[in-house]
Amino acid sequence: MTKKIGYAVVGLGVGRTHCDAAYNSQNAELIAVCDLLDEKLESAKKAYNGVLTYKSFEEMLKNPDIDIFSVCVPSGLHAELAVLALENGKHVLVEKPIDITVENAIKIENARIKTGLKVGVIHQNRFNAVMKPVKEAVDGGKIGKLILGSFAVKWFRDQNYYDNGGWRGTWEMDGGGSLMNQAVHTVDLMQWLMGEVHSVTSVMGVYNHKIETEDLTVSIVKFKSGAVATFTSSTCCYPGVCTDIQLYGEKGSIEIDGDALKLWKIAGGDNFEENEMLETYGTGNGMAAALDPKLILGHAVQVEDIISAVIENREPLVVPTEAIKSVRIVNAIYESAKSGKEVFL
Repeated sequence: MTKKIGYAVVGLGVGRTHCDAAYNSQNAELIAVCDLLDEKLESAKKAYNGVLTYKSFEEMLKNPDIDIFSVCVPSGLHAELAVLALENGKHVLVEKPIDITVENAIKIENARIKTGLKVGVIHQNRFNAVMKPVKEAVDGGKIGKLILGSFAVKWFRDQNYYDNGGWRGTWEMDGGGSLMNQAVHTVDLMQWLMGEVHSVTSVMGVYNHKIETEDLTVSIVKFKSGAVATFTSSTCCYPGVCTDIQLYGEKGSIEIDGDALKLWKIAGGDNFEENEMLETYGTGNGMAAALDPKLILGHAVQVEDIISAVIENREPLVVPTEAIKSVRIVNAIYESAKSGKEVFL
């Protein structure tokens, strides 16, 4: 029997979803977890039979049974830990954002090139069931040349969310607020669907929290294709309203909220296709998963992908050079908001 890939996770916040995926994988074994908090380590021990627990990342790195690390610590530490893991011969899957600065993100890419090891970056919303036909419709010209996009992440976080842990909503460790933390997934989808960004003009502020970064940004985004989009991020929208992804081309319009298709209108199309699309994707991932029991969704897609990439000696689905794009856009938005000027990428 082929030896399973040894998997470890550092950071047991969102890292628990990585743990679940690795623990349930047919091709990997969850060897170890690392966190600074005893209660999180005890919880992991109870949830994952036989898992080793560490408080020291450096000590966990010495374990020869670990092949892959998921790095799920505060965003400002991603590059530091990812590079250290690579330098110690471990493959890496990094939570979003890859890091909070382009410079640090490039350190991960340089370490990947130097070591020849695999590095993936979490942008799991690309793999929501509806995104496959949407990406095909855009890239295949089905809705024609893109003219307009509208993206809005209107979420809610109370003050306790920011107070808990002490790093959220800080420039040093979170790299921003609603945009860098909550909306970076949608920034990634925007550039993935609409193409290379030419410039951004933005405003931001702190409206409903005691934090140093922002809880609201609004931007006009111009693309090298000539298309334009609006982008809004907020954690002030009680109780959490929507994640709008809306695309308007010369020959069609597509609107999504989160993982649910809301509008599919193609010039010259028929009602059967429209109805079929809304029936399959209109309630989100749940219906698509029911129609295809083998469909993997969420973080599990990319955990399974990094495992397969190591086994098959191929690149993961989202590599550092791709993940850097959203960090560059986010930082340009912050620069524009701070300077009051249009920022060109």
